Formats: sequence, C-alpha cells, structure tokens
Amino acid sequence: MGSTAISTQQAFCNLQKFTPLSYASSGRSIRSRRKLTVPIRCCSPAAAAAKENRREQRAIVKYGKDSLDICRVVNGMWQASGGWGRIERDGAVDAMLQYADAGLNTFDLADIYGPAEDLYGIFINRVRRERPPELLETVRGLTKWVPPPVKMTRSFVSESIDVSRRRMDVASLDMLQFHWWDYSNPGYLDALKHLTDLKGEGKIKTIALTNFDTERLRIILENGIPVVSNQVQHSIVDMRPQQKMAELCQLTGVKLITYGTVMGGLLSEKFLDTNLTIPFAGPALNTPSLQKYKRMVDAWGGWSLFQELLRILKTVANKHGVSIPTVAVRFILDQPAVAGSMIGVRLGLSQHIKDANAVFSLVLDEEDISNILQVTNKDRDLQKVIGDCGDELWRA
Repeated sequence: MGSTAISTQQAFCNLQKFTPLSYASSGRSIRSRRKLTVPIRCCSPAAAAAKENRREQRAIVKYGKDSLDICRVVNGMWQASGGWGRIERDGAVDAMLQYADAGLNTFDLADIYGPAEDLYGIFINRVRRERPPELLETVRGLTKWVPPPVKMTRSFVSESIDVSRRRMDVASLDMLQFHWWDYSNPGYLDALKHLTDLKGEGKIKTIALTNFDTERLRIILENGIPVVSNQVQHSIVDMRPQQKMAELCQLTGVKLITYGTVMGGLLSEKFLDTNLTIPFAGPALNTPSLQKYKRMVDAWGGWSLFQELLRILKTVANKHGVSIPTVAVRFILDQPAVAGSMIGVRLGLSQHIKDANAVFSLVLDEEDISNILQVTNKDRDLQKVIGDCGDELWRA
C-alpha cells in the first residue's frame, strides 16, 4: 500500500478501473504457490447429503455474545447504484418481497449504493404490514459504511450510522460492514471503536468489515473489535481468500461473506463458447460488474482458460441438473470460513430465485471437484499478481 491517501471518489472508481499488474517478463504463469486443494463436503448416500445442505440454508456469524443468522445466498444490491439499467422503485420492492418469500431474505446494501438503503426501508415496512411476523424475524439487511478518510470523531461516526438507520427504517442495523480506503491513516481503528460503542447502545447488532486485508484484520482483532465477518471478493477464479485470509478466519472465528462469486454473470451459460477478442462477436460487457470481472479473468489466465473452466462447469451443472452459476456459488460456499455468498440482484429487471435456491440442495462430489481443479490449477496466482483481499481496489 502506498502512503498517500486517495480520495473516496477516486478509490470507488477503482472498483471499475482495476488494471492487473504486469506479469513476469517470460509471460508464463506464476507457479510458486502450492496447488489448491478443496475440502470435499460430500458423503453417502447423496440424498442424506442433500438434506444436510438444505439445513445449511442459513449460517450464523458471531463474536462472543454477538451473533446474526443470515441466508447463505445473499442478495447483493450494488446493482441499485446505477449502470445496470433503470431501477423503478415499486417494481424493485416487489422483487425484494419475491426473494424474501422464496427464503432468500438477506440483502447486502451500502450507503454508497444509490437508493439501496431507501429501497430496503420501503421493503421492510411492507414486510411488517403484509407478511406474517415469522418472515420479518428472518429478514436481514447488511449495510456498509464507506466514509471518506477524515477524522473519525464520535459525533461523525454516530451521525453517519443514524443516516443509515433512518433510510432503512430500523432502530438497530442488523450488520454494519465497515470499509476504509487508506491503511496509512489509522483512523479506521478510531471508527471501529466508536462503532463498538454504538453497538453497545443498541444501534448496531453486529460489526463487520468489507475488503480488509489479512494484516489489517489481524490488527483490528488484536484491538478487541468484535468483528463477525469480512466481505471479500471470492470466486472459482479468485481464490485469494483461501490463502492467508481463511487461515486467520479459522483461527479467530471470523467468517467470510463473498461477492463477485458469479463474476457479474461471466460464470454463466451466456458466456460459454464465446470469443470476446472479435468485436461484437460475443455478448456485450455492458455493466460495471462484467467489465470489472473480465479484467479479473485477464489477470487470472485469460479468456481461453476461462472458456475451459466454463466447459467443465457446464459438464458439472448438466450432471446435477442445475446451472453454471449454481455450481459456482456452491463451490465457494464449500470453502473454509465462508458463511455466505452474494449474487447481485437486478431488481425488477431480471430474477435468479430458482438458481439461487438450487444451491442449497446441490452436493458437489469428489469427481466434480477434481475436474474443476484440473482447470483452476493452470491459472496465475492472483495473490502474487494483485495482492491480498481488497488490494484490487487500490490499483489505479
């Protein structure tokens, strides 16, 4: 990390603009890391394993007496911030109700995701009025606070959290996921200590992080901050969290909530057998997430290797009667320390309820895992190319 702070606006733009570091001059893949192996979570008979997976529809993230149960497939609402198509308020809220009615009742928001928190506030009020109390008790809103790197005073932190509470129309935030742009500014510890005080006052139920690296997570935990989870980019292509981060999480009990798990839709049938090197020959990369994750593919091993991965995933998906995104999410949910994986929702524009719910009954067997690893073990080591979790946000 550099010692010079970047503006919040510039850093947020880096979500879209990340350009991978140059590779070794030979152009060959970096092969110094240990080959990845994935714990197999299958057993016999398959029916018993499927039943066990259905029971795993929800997971608990906790620290000491703080705990929160969430749906393991999380509805990501970055798409509400713009760039994916116009969101119509009533249609978006109707769609949120459909997801909740289908059991997909955990929503990931942020203060910077356009109207996301406001939509949640309208949604939760409709749940209160139109749904039985049992559903209300299971709905979760996980929001983020992404402040500018200014002095983190108690009043500034408290006022910022009050804004989210008002927008979401809740007395207490289910989870506040904190993000920080500049590690050279130790103000993130001041902010987290104030957030811990606000939790003690009942304004926040659980404190979490988003895009923090392993070193900073360790420092935060050593300062006694009750962190229950860290949200990080994690997919079959981006397995960096299973290097240093997962080891620390397993030692401390912190869980991972993952985003980018279907890579904005790249990990889907839509991009199978396509050649994006020919202009207009394949599907358009017409959303911020598709553009972002295409750059991750380039850093990981390129489009040809990605096509090889999609073909293997399609074979696995056909074997189990599901889709490629369903396989991609199940694979990450089976990783150590992962409590939940996010699928972005384009509310009122498209829907993935069937595919998402299929995740809970899918059991990947030893053959499936082996076939996937035969492809992914050909990749470049993104930990060396990019850095640890969250480092992709710092690349100009």
